[in-house]
Amino acid sequence: MENFRKESDLLGELNVPADAYYGVQTQRAIDNFKISGQLLSSYPDFIKGLAFVKKAAAKTNYELGLLDENLYFKIAEACDEIVAGKYHDQFPVDMIQGGAGTSINMNANEVIANIVLEKLGKNKGEYEFCSPNDHINLSQSTNDAYPTAIKMGLLHMNIGLVDRLEKIVAAFRAKGNEFHDVIKMGRTQLQDAVPMTLGQEFEAYAATLEEDISKLNNNADLFVEVNMGATAIGTGLNAPVGYATLCAKNLAQITGFPVVSAPNLVEATPDTGSYVIYSSATKRLAVKLSKICNDLRLLSSGPRAGLFEINLPPMQPGSSIMPGKVNPVIPEVVNQVCFKVFGNDLTVTFAAEAGQLQLNVMEPVLSHAIMENINFLCNALDTLRDKCVVGITANKEICLNMVKHSIGIVTALNPYIGYKKSTEIAKEALETGNSVYNLVLEKGILSQEKLDEILDPKNMLTPHNK
Repeated sequence: MENFRKESDLLGELNVPADAYYGVQTQRAIDNFKISGQLLSSYPDFIKGLAFVKKAAAKTNYELGLLDENLYFKIAEACDEIVAGKYHDQFPVDMIQGGAGTSINMNANEVIANIVLEKLGKNKGEYEFCSPNDHINLSQSTNDAYPTAIKMGLLHMNIGLVDRLEKIVAAFRAKGNEFHDVIKMGRTQLQDAVPMTLGQEFEAYAATLEEDISKLNNNADLFVEVNMGATAIGTGLNAPVGYATLCAKNLAQITGFPVVSAPNLVEATPDTGSYVIYSSATKRLAVKLSKICNDLRLLSSGPRAGLFEINLPPMQPGSSIMPGKVNPVIPEVVNQVCFKVFGNDLTVTFAAEAGQLQLNVMEPVLSHAIMENINFLCNALDTLRDKCVVGITANKEICLNMVKHSIGIVTALNPYIGYKKSTEIAKEALETGNSVYNLVLEKGILSQEKLDEILDPKNMLTPHNK
């Protein structure tokens, strides 16, 4: 079989594609875990996280005298190439798998080993010269290398998410400035409340999303504490004295993140608290984002039988049967992304709770759920900004007419004529169809000059004295 090479492990021999940089344990994972169809190769930041960890481990082993210089430099070179984007197609294992991440850890070990073998002029699979276990995984276990790689990947992914969030905040803020003079009715419980500007509404969207930048960053900061050197359960078996602290220092130097060794490695190995709190931050963002999309759909509803205060950019025909119909497809798709984030956060909760004794074996589905959330939110934020927010326009006259004909402006009369009389005016206006303005004048309650001053919508936008 010219297209395959034979490799062996605990369970025996297995054919591996001859040109593959991965090996027998990766091949077993390919065969065993045909689950989600979402492969490790789809998450480049996770792959980079694995390479960072393996480079830091190799550097630490070299500095502690466990790895010879030539092999260390070759391993470091291979890891740098992976960080640069090479060989990512050699990570074909499903993100959801049994084994607490062993398949992903071994996938990285095998790929790096075979890259090194190639650099040494050896054939793939000649592991006596560079072994996935004895050299690439030296002083490690899946139980420390895998979660540390997840954390490094998530730190990088968070940078991308925050960047997208900052850009959409700027887009909403720009619309707030553009619409600063568009008077409209504010609403509570879908009922008319008091006047505001469309600019205030859009600035509020910017402000609420801006809050989540610090939440995401603060929660991601928990990922800098790692359990490298814990090996199997946190006791450090098979890792030399000083390995944990030195490896964390090397990882910090390699990644640029302020990585530190966890103070209690036995506690840190099964702990998934940092994932839970970061996932909650993505859920919080999704809740806000979905609410904003609900608002955009309501504000653009119509064009004849809805609010129609704003126009969303038309993206595609809206119906196969109703000519002329255009739907708010961009807010709709973002709503659906947010629902997916809610569900993934619940998955994280269950997976974190399912940890037992000295290890949480559910980290594959847990990490996949968070990484999927970040990818979905990044794409959704870009789509909402580029295909919706930047192109929104205001229907200024419709907004103003709703203010003029609203019963809600009677609220402004409370400080001048009292709640009871204001209620009577509102009730009569509703029953007769007459305006609040005309009723106040007809009943001689206030002079026209005073009434004009009070009911000028611009005077109702900020706090003021009587």
